[in-house]
Amino acid sequence: MAAAKLDPIDLKILDAIQRDGRITKLALAEKVGLSPTPCWMRLRKLEKAGIVSGYHAAIAMRAIAPVATVLMEVTLASHRQADFDRFERVIRDIPEIVACWSVGGGVDYVLKVMARDIDAYQRLVDALLEREIGIDRYFTYIVTKTVKEETVLPVADLLPGQS
Repeated sequence: MAAAKLDPIDLKILDAIQRDGRITKLALAEKVGLSPTPCWMRLRKLEKAGIVSGYHAAIAMRAIAPVATVLMEVTLASHRQADFDRFERVIRDIPEIVACWSVGGGVDYVLKVMARDIDAYQRLVDALLEREIGIDRYFTYIVTKTVKEETVLPVADLLPGQS
C-alpha cells in the first residue's frame, strides 16, 4: 500500500485531533494556521482516505473498576493459512481481547486481554482451549504497572523526511 502524501499542515491536523478529538472546527483551523473551510476540507480528505479512522474516548478503566491487564503469547500447532484465519476469526469476537498482533519470531500472536481479575482471565483461556482453535502453547504476562501507553502516534517522526 503506497504511503499517503502529507504536507506539514496535514501533519499538524493529525497531531491536533489525536490530542483532542473534540476540538472545534474553528480551534483546529487556528491551531494549524488555516481558515476554517480549507481546514475542514483537509480533515474530510484525511477521513475519506482512511487516514483518520475514527474518534474515540480514552477510558481510565481502573477508575471504574479493578481490572487485570494480561499480555498473552500464543503459538499455533499448525501454520496453514486456514489455521491463522480460524484463530483470528474467533479472537475478533471476544471483547476481553482488546488487541491482537500477528508477530514474527518465536510465537505467532501477542494478545492484550483485559479481564475482571486473574480468575476471569483463566476462564477465558480455558474457553479458548476448549474451542480447539489450534492453540499449541501460550504464555501469560500479568501487567503490574503501566509505565507508558500512548494514544497519540508520532506521525511526523515516522514519515521519511518529515522530522
